[in-house]
Amino acid sequence: MELAVSMLLILLNLVSWCVLSEGRLLVDMTLVSDASSIGAFCLDGSLPAYHLHRGFGAGASNWLLQFEGGGWCNDIQSCLDRAKTKHGSSLYMNKLEDFNGILSNDASLNPDFYNWNRVKLRYCDGGSFSGDAKFDNGTSVLYFRGQKIWEAIILDLLPKGLGNADKALLSGCSAGGLSSFLQCENFYRALPTNTSVKCLSDAGFFLDERDITLNYTMRTFFENLVSLQGIEKNLDKNCTSFLDNPKLCMFPQYFLNYMATPFFILNTAYDVYQFHHALVPPSADMNGDWKRCKLSIASCTPQQLDILQGFRGDMLAALSSFLKDSTSGGMFINSCFAHCQSETQETWFALGSPSIQDKTIAGAVGDWYFSRNISKLIDCAYPCDASCHNIIAQAS
Repeated sequence: MELAVSMLLILLNLVSWCVLSEGRLLVDMTLVSDASSIGAFCLDGSLPAYHLHRGFGAGASNWLLQFEGGGWCNDIQSCLDRAKTKHGSSLYMNKLEDFNGILSNDASLNPDFYNWNRVKLRYCDGGSFSGDAKFDNGTSVLYFRGQKIWEAIILDLLPKGLGNADKALLSGCSAGGLSSFLQCENFYRALPTNTSVKCLSDAGFFLDERDITLNYTMRTFFENLVSLQGIEKNLDKNCTSFLDNPKLCMFPQYFLNYMATPFFILNTAYDVYQFHHALVPPSADMNGDWKRCKLSIASCTPQQLDILQGFRGDMLAALSSFLKDSTSGGMFINSCFAHCQSETQETWFALGSPSIQDKTIAGAVGDWYFSRNISKLIDCAYPCDASCHNIIAQAS
C-alpha cells in the first residue's frame, strides 16, 4: 500500500512538471509538437512552447492563460536578430519558468487564481501573437506566425482540460497585454458557450500618441509591424472596415468598443515603456534633455512633469467611453511609474503593494472576475499615491 501511494505521488509530480526551489514555483516547458502541422513556428522555425501548472481542488476546472511579453520586431534585421534570442526561438528559452504574481499557486499570494490551471504562453514571433506571413530571400527565412502559434497552443490545451473549462481568463503583460486585447474574442469563440470567459490586459493599452516632437513614433512603428508580419487580416474587422487607416487597429483604443467579451484593463497612467519609447523616444531626445527625468521622476523639471500629466490625460480620455459605457468591464489605472504589475508579486499582491482606495490589483481583478463588486478604479494624479513607494522608474 505504501509503495502504491509513493508511486502515485511520483506520478503526480511528473504530470504537473513543476519544481519547487527555495520557495519558488518553477514550471517546466512544453513544446507544441503538432504545431508544424498548421505552420506554427517561432521566428527561426523552431516549435512554439508554453508552461502549464495544473490546478487543484475547487480550481481544477478553471484556466488562466498568460501571454508573455517582450516587445516587437518590425523590420527584417531586427527580426533576424530576435530570432537568435529567447523571444524568437524556443531553442534559447529557459526550460523552467518562475510562476509568481497572478501565476502563483500560493493562496496567500494569489487568493483568487492560485488553484487554477495556469499557463504561460512563450513569446517567439515578435508580433504579439497576431502575424501570419513568411520572409524568404533565399538566404534567410523568418516565420511571422504569431496567429498560428496562438491557434496551435489552444489546440494543444483543449484536450488537456481547457475544452471543459468552467471559468477561463486570458491575460498578458506588455506586448502580451496587447495580445490579450487582440485574441480575446478568439479565446471566447474557442471555448464552450457555458464557460465563463473573460480577459485582462496588463500594460497593454498602448496609445496612438504623438511624441514630444509631435511625431507619431509609435504609430509608425506599429504600421511597419503590421505590414511586415501580415497582421492586418487578423485585426478586428469592425475596426479595419471603419478606419481609413486599418493598421491603426493595432491600437486597443480604436477597437475596444467593438469587444463583447468582459475585459479588465490594468495600466499605469504613466506607463514607463510608453514614456521612454512613445512619448520621449530616443529619436525625439537627441540632446538627452530627458535623461535624468527618465532615470528618476524626482529629477523631472516642472515642464517635463506637465508633459507627463498630459500623457495621463490622453490615456484617460481614450478610456473614457469604456469607463462610462462598459457594464462588464473593469479597470485599475494607477499613478505609479511602472510597466507590468500582474506578474511581479510585490505589485500584484503583497504588503505595501500599489492600491487605489485601499484595493490591491489582485483584489480589484478578483472583484471584477467574480462579480463581487464594481471594479473601475482610477488613481489621482502623480505624486499623490503613497502606495507607489516601491516602484522605481528605470530606463529601458
